[in-house]
Amino acid sequence: QSQLVESGGGLVQPGRSLRLSCAASGFTFDYYAIGWFRQVPGKEREGVACISRSGSSTNYADSAKGRFTISRDNAKNTVYLQMNSLKPEDTAVYYCAAKDTIDIAPMLGGYSMDYWGKGTLVTVSS
Repeated sequence: QSQLVESGGGLVQPGRSLRLSCAASGFTFDYYAIGWFRQVPGKEREGVACISRSGSSTNYADSAKGRFTISRDNAKNTVYLQMNSLKPEDTAVYYCAAKDTIDIAPMLGGYSMDYWGKGTLVTVSS
């Protein structure tokens, strides 16, 4: 059974940091590029960051540039999202998703992803 499981969400004060993890199982992890997405109820899903199969290429939404870092450890079948200088507008459910592709440029659109996790809630509030 192929699955992605997010963890690391929670309540954090503005300006603080949080690291999310996305653990994969049931498929050949290093064949897949991975993306992080977020969604606030009532709003459209937003692509945050994505990373290529090997980790050599990354892409970020403007809202994430300079504050968030995506990385992966293929030996652990895990992708991370380090989020620094968090703002209240970063509050959302964060999802990871996998796509069998070598071209990560269109991934932030979140279309035709092969696997999705169930999400982890991040709340940024004082």
